[in-house]
Amino acid sequence: KILLDQLEIDCECFGSTTFKGENMDSGIEPDQCFYIQNHARMRGKRRVDLTLDQPPDLAIEVDVTSKTQLDVYANLGVPELWRYEKNQLRIDLLQGGEYRQVTTSPTFPRLPIPDLVADVLAQSRETGRSPALRAFRQRLKQLLK
Repeated sequence: KILLDQLEIDCECFGSTTFKGENMDSGIEPDQCFYIQNHARMRGKRRVDLTLDQPPDLAIEVDVTSKTQLDVYANLGVPELWRYEKNQLRIDLLQGGEYRQVTTSPTFPRLPIPDLVADVLAQSRETGRSPALRAFRQRLKQLLK
């Protein structure tokens, strides 16, 4: 949310919404998800209906525990997936029905997202959440000059 706000990118946040496609036995619930490119279509909606609506543009998962979850995201067509596992952020893009790891997010191409996340989490453990987030905002301002 901070990145989107700092970059003045419009979005609709649907938090940890449960998503389930028509032909799916199980759904998926990301820790956070955003409609960015499709934000205007989702404005004012309280629920997502994947029979009518696009999947979120970006989903964020902490500690993904199985490949099955990745397959569910791929089947839903979520184009960008961030996974935080083993103290590292991994950015995956959906390409040809499968996720491929990339180093740069197409949503934030000018920013080293994995490095920024690692830094803010390390600082948060050291100084606390609020000071770390303030420092993160300042660093973003410097990087975006």
